[in-house]
Amino acid sequence: MPPFDRFVAREHVAAVRTRLAAFAGAIALGVAAIVFARMGEVAQARFLQLVALHPWAPYLLTPGMFAVVVALTRRFAPEARGSGIPQVMAAGHNAERQARGPLLSMRTAAAKLGGTIAMLLAGGSVGREGPTVQISAAIMVAVHRLLRVPVSAGIIIAGGAAGVAAAFNTPLAGVAFAIEELAAAFEQRVAVLVMATVMIAGLVSLGLSGDYVYFGMVGGALSLPAMLVIAPAAGIAGGVLGGGFARILIAMSQSPRRAPAWLRARPVWFAAGCGLVVAAIGDASGGLTWGTGYETTRGLLAGHQASLAFGPAKFVSTLATALSGAPGGIFAPSLSVGAGLGHVLARAFPQDPAGAVVLLGMVGYFAGVVRAPMTAVIIMMEMTADRTMILPLFATALMADAVSAAVCQRKLYHALSAGFRATDTRDAGG
Repeated sequence: MPPFDRFVAREHVAAVRTRLAAFAGAIALGVAAIVFARMGEVAQARFLQLVALHPWAPYLLTPGMFAVVVALTRRFAPEARGSGIPQVMAAGHNAERQARGPLLSMRTAAAKLGGTIAMLLAGGSVGREGPTVQISAAIMVAVHRLLRVPVSAGIIIAGGAAGVAAAFNTPLAGVAFAIEELAAAFEQRVAVLVMATVMIAGLVSLGLSGDYVYFGMVGGALSLPAMLVIAPAAGIAGGVLGGGFARILIAMSQSPRRAPAWLRARPVWFAAGCGLVVAAIGDASGGLTWGTGYETTRGLLAGHQASLAFGPAKFVSTLATALSGAPGGIFAPSLSVGAGLGHVLARAFPQDPAGAVVLLGMVGYFAGVVRAPMTAVIIMMEMTADRTMILPLFATALMADAVSAAVCQRKLYHALSAGFRATDTRDAGG
């Protein structure tokens, strides 16, 4: 065979292998996301069953589990701590090195999954969406390495974006999150890879879980006068609270001041203290703040009532869980905090559909925390199948983003990813 023909043949084989790796990785991570979701649901149900039999159990189990999970994570898989999204962002800055590094290794992914499930077994206010992003990116990297396909930043971004899509059954939100958060420079070639991977993962999720809407159908629309009042209120409140949450989390993880540094030097005891706070708040709230908060949030979107203290209590519980340093995400808990905020606002506007007001509270707080307004709007639209609220949702998210930026100048995931990049740089230096 002439040299040119051999070259063309090799290029063709490489292209086929690349497509096969993307296809196989998307299927694998879609299945993993479904299994992770089922495990999380079972873990949360088991904890609530235990509490029903032994109401005092959280005061022992929750702080004890927090301490054990943090100790094991720091000892054996420190890259598995926290959300998982900052790790994917950090890995994207040095894709070739991290293809063989710890941030996206299958060992770290297993630790992330196990740690998050353990936190749900203890009533921690964690979500599985951020961890799914890291696990999905790790699976994509593993499949590409197995098939001897070079790992690029686009592959890592595609895996992480597909994780968002599979976790929430929201393909468009996965693409939007890749654009807004995961990709520093979003090239057309990366966009095609992201969309293809997200679509395949979404189809796997659809095939295994059925055609479901994450929070159920939400009906009701706001009139223009109500929209002009409620959207700014939700945006300002969400921006202040979400920005405050991000600022505290960043300060506690990075501040050189004496108090945060003293607490960071005693991570296991601090985690146990955080667990005790979570246990006490959960007990005082009648169990509403334990776990993801999914059921309460779904009920509020449907117009049901809950305690006005749900939002503030969930805020403190989520903050304590996140500060503990244990594996676990903040997506779902943040949506629950936002639902609590919307529930408070709905009491101030009793003549308007309560579910619509709750929806604005959710998008306002979520956008305030993650500073990704486009993702916030799309994810809420896909999770509720509500297209009538697009204008107030965008207005609320954009206002929340601006207010949050004034409260906390650094974006949460970008600030947290800097710590993982610094660790990688030190490791590279020997």
